[in-house]
Amino acid sequence: MFKNEYQGGAFVEIFSAQGKNPGAKWKILGSPSVIWKEFDKEVKSFVFVLEGSSQTNKIQLPKENKQILGLIQRFLVLQIYIPMGQDFSTELLITDLGNIKRRLYLSTVHKELSSTPLHAKIPLFMIKRKIWCNLCIDLVAFTSEIFKGAVFQSLDGIIVSANCKLRKIFTLKSKPPDTADKDGMFKLLWIWCSLSNR
Repeated sequence: MFKNEYQGGAFVEIFSAQGKNPGAKWKILGSPSVIWKEFDKEVKSFVFVLEGSSQTNKIQLPKENKQILGLIQRFLVLQIYIPMGQDFSTELLITDLGNIKRRLYLSTVHKELSSTPLHAKIPLFMIKRKIWCNLCIDLVAFTSEIFKGAVFQSLDGIIVSANCKLRKIFTLKSKPPDTADKDGMFKLLWIWCSLSNR
């Protein structure tokens, strides 16, 4: 999807809840009663809301499993709000320089980090609840640390599961500054740093 597009700028937008049909490129798994678009007064913009079971209610990009995203920038950012007392997960399909496909499954359900050569379960125990944040994932660090020496090549798939509100998903070429924007929204949450400093 993005493989032949220019990715040399500061960021590449993957998802935005703005516009007429923001979910058009995504495969939506779940009924309109559990996944919908609404205006959020706190962030003064539209957001996608995913509720219910994180096993069945999710959005996936690309729609077809045979397609790949081909995103090469190092940092993945989700502008997200996770409610109190509910589970949330996201799954990332990455390809390394050896063209081996690996899965990173980040979830509030997991209690400890576990991995095989092709799959890793990463706990999101440190995630802040009931606050909008920029959930930033260092794809290069995850790939090399969890899969011992593998070198990140591309992000080729992403699944975001309930429960959350989602405003944007994008990649960044450079490490973002660790600050909130002018009105105090979207605090930066570094997942990799938090995991590695446990």
